[in-house]
Amino acid sequence: MMMKRLMVILVTLAALFSFAFPVLADPPKFTTLPEYTEVTTAIADLLKAQSDPQSSDLSPVEIEQKLGALNLQKYILETASEWSQCRNETGHTIGVYAHKAKKTAQPIALYYLATGQATSDDWNCDGIYLPAGAKLAGQPELTEPVALQFVSGTQLIAKANPNGEIELNLPPAKMLTASAESALPIPNLTLASVETTAPNAPIED
Repeated sequence: MMMKRLMVILVTLAALFSFAFPVLADPPKFTTLPEYTEVTTAIADLLKAQSDPQSSDLSPVEIEQKLGALNLQKYILETASEWSQCRNETGHTIGVYAHKAKKTAQPIALYYLATGQATSDDWNCDGIYLPAGAKLAGQPELTEPVALQFVSGTQLIAKANPNGEIELNLPPAKMLTASAESALPIPNLTLASVETTAPNAPIED
């Protein structure tokens, strides 16, 4: 009788735990995504170029830099247990790309995230939009709009430094322009229009 009661208690606790912590029970698996294959293939290609420098147009320093960035992306994809989030600490509204997590068929759309807010953890924040006139720290002022894309699982924080430049805690996986083929829409907006648009991004409760 005691054994039966113990089994009932254990089964009940297990059921409660699975309902209370659904994210822990079913974490996202980013290593099954095409972007993981893309990253690992790029790493393999660079390792080949590193072993035979004459076969590559890249310098040894450039190869090392690219390998460092790709290995960071690979690490994020392998270890992240949550969907990508973007946090805005710039003091202004910024454009972010997002889609509903677990709905891969849903198109990625451009939203506006207010300062002091983070995107919802039920959504995947795919990147940020920067219009012409925006400044990334250490880079010249942008002359055309770009989309900065990040691998899934990235926890991105955008801040503004004293010079008014945007600083990111992680480098982007890709910098895309309107002429590039991409799933990210890249409209030709002004910096002022982005900063004054009413925020509509899905945010963390």
